[in-house]
Amino acid sequence: MSATRTATLTALVAVAVVVADQVAKAIVRGQITRFEEHELFLGIKLINTRNTGVAFSMFSGGGPLVVIIAFIALGALLAFFLTHLHKPLVWLPTGLLLGGAAGNLIDRIRVGAVTDFIKFPHWPAFNVADICVTLGVLSLIFVLERGE
Repeated sequence: MSATRTATLTALVAVAVVVADQVAKAIVRGQITRFEEHELFLGIKLINTRNTGVAFSMFSGGGPLVVIIAFIALGALLAFFLTHLHKPLVWLPTGLLLGGAAGNLIDRIRVGAVTDFIKFPHWPAFNVADICVTLGVLSLIFVLERGE
């Protein structure tokens, strides 16, 4: 696959993730008051909460430091991607990771915290961007292990 095609596919995935994430968060912020909970099924709840930390609320209250770390992580991810354009499937995990990281970074800059809204029993709340970051990491491990 050409570098141009790889970059285009990565950008499309990243943009799709950001749009889906931001639309979902806007709906939640507009329709559910803070800390309100709606049980969906099997203990899974739709909630409206804010996370000032990173994954699973680690480093809560980190303020500008969390934003700086997020920018550094995005830069490192972009540098990794640009040096691995030749790998056939790298576009999917990279797009998921870039889109997820960007979606949460947009929240941090716009509202000072990330909106989380999916809550499983005995697990911290999360959002679409978090799902994409997790899937991106898992799929990146798979792609790199294939060694193509």
